[in-house]
Amino acid sequence: MSPEKMIMMANQIASFFDSQPGNAPERIADHLRDYWEPRMRSQLAEYVQAGGAGLKPSVEEAVQHL
Repeated sequence: MSPEKMIMMANQIASFFDSQPGNAPERIADHLRDYWEPRMRSQLAEYVQAGGAGLKPSVEEAVQHL
């Protein structure tokens, strides 16, 4: 998946969970585990380690829960 599409998708997930009560990063991580393939999660983790430009902070924190 292109980095731009991955960023868009991850940030859309974060926008939803950031607006809900509860711990958004943990809920984002749960969603990613449930609906994203392992290679997509790996790509996201690598992107965060490379700086995570353009990702919402809650997505970056969620990757730590994966």
